[in-house]
Amino acid sequence: MRQVMKIVIAATTAALTLTACASGTTTPAATTATSAASSAAPAIKVGMAYDVGGRGDQSFNDSAAAGLDKAKAEFGVEAQESAATNGEAESAREERLNQLIDAGYTNIVAVGFAYATSVQKVAGENPDVKFAIVDDQSITADNVMNLTFAANQGSFLVGAAAALTTKTKNVGFVGGVETDLIKSFEAGFDAGVKAVDPSITIQSKYLTQPPDFSGFSSVDKGKAAAEGMYQKGADVVYHAAGGSGGGVFTAAKAAGKWAIGVDSDQALTAAEDVRDVVLTSMIKRVDTGVYYFIKSIHDGTFAGGTQVFDLKTDGVGYSTTGDHLSSDTIAKLEEYKKQIIDGTITVPDK
Repeated sequence: MRQVMKIVIAATTAALTLTACASGTTTPAATTATSAASSAAPAIKVGMAYDVGGRGDQSFNDSAAAGLDKAKAEFGVEAQESAATNGEAESAREERLNQLIDAGYTNIVAVGFAYATSVQKVAGENPDVKFAIVDDQSITADNVMNLTFAANQGSFLVGAAAALTTKTKNVGFVGGVETDLIKSFEAGFDAGVKAVDPSITIQSKYLTQPPDFSGFSSVDKGKAAAEGMYQKGADVVYHAAGGSGGGVFTAAKAAGKWAIGVDSDQALTAAEDVRDVVLTSMIKRVDTGVYYFIKSIHDGTFAGGTQVFDLKTDGVGYSTTGDHLSSDTIAKLEEYKKQIIDGTITVPDK
């Protein structure tokens, strides 16, 4: 039955769009809307496979959802969404992708590097289905677009913001899961802090180790880690921990200290009672990447390969919601941003 469905899907996809597929690594220009969907055109069907936490995590997955919502509004996209659960087997991720395809959703977004093994397999079995995977570039296939982000660059800027704000010369970093990806956030943050003042102490804590990915959805673990840092003198803590960041904000509120958000502007998305402790957020524009993928389907320009979203393309950045950053701090951050873009500063990712 699945094979019959795949044949039907392949024929439908061919009728919808003609695409040119190529592989390689490119840095996309800033994406802007160019047209609205024609009411006469068949809907683009997009399957969204979220990571743990799903839509509503106030961070990584919500940023991806925002890109989908924008595409829905502009291109008449029809979507089906599904999310991973803590501790699920690889077979569950694979089955989630296959279920979306069997339901006729022939453009699949896998939100997070944890889907890499499943996307590799399922994309190989379904060459006529187009995939995008967020935060992974290990897959090389004509039907897979790798959406990657220079999170180390954005983290450098919020690291500098932390260093320019701290009164105790002690700051912290909370990582959700100790992976190479999250280590790149930490590397950028550390570099930004040290660029301002090498004498500042940086505390660091990861909540879980692979294959335990619950560190991205454990509010209690995030809270405990941040509490320990504040007790040891930190007055600004940056988290790259997905949904666990809610616990970091709660700890900051109780301690009367600052926290730094991640992925989304968390001074707008965190629980209302803790938004005032969000000094700034490192914005990783997963929404831009997801929208870019869907727009390429709409425009018939989809190509497999790696797309890099960095400071130059507004793929990462920092927020100023709440006016907690002084004008002098913002001026300094903008100076650092310019130096990163022009190559004067090279931000480490390890």
